[in-house]
Amino acid sequence: MSNPFHPAIRVLWTRRLAIATAILFFVSSVFPVTAGLSKHTSAFPKWWGPLDVLIAFVLAMMAIVMSALVGHSITKDAEEATYRTYRFLTHGIMAMCIVFFLFGDRITWINCLTGFAWRAWLLLYILPAWFTAVRAPAGGTSLE
Repeated sequence: MSNPFHPAIRVLWTRRLAIATAILFFVSSVFPVTAGLSKHTSAFPKWWGPLDVLIAFVLAMMAIVMSALVGHSITKDAEEATYRTYRFLTHGIMAMCIVFFLFGDRITWINCLTGFAWRAWLLLYILPAWFTAVRAPAGGTSLE
């Protein structure tokens, strides 16, 4: 079992990568939220922008690696979970419209819309691979 390419070890590392990617996704989302709620982003520390870009880059790379590791082995269960999640997440579009109409004047959209858009795209794009990685059986048969 010490072979790093053994299916069980690959499943374990892919699952860990999926969980780490989800955590980094939420950490990364703090940046556009904070920028959108701030009226004076010029008051942010100098490291704020580069840190945002660095975390965004690492997040994108983690998502690409996870997608590559899972490959074309998306399971039927993952497809079904993805569909249910897509159905739920479409309500986010309506929620964002409500936020725009109720609080649009308090949010600096130019500071956050691009960050929200690419993160939403990335989330929707990697969901099937993410569900496959997280739900893979311990024996490693689904990621082979």
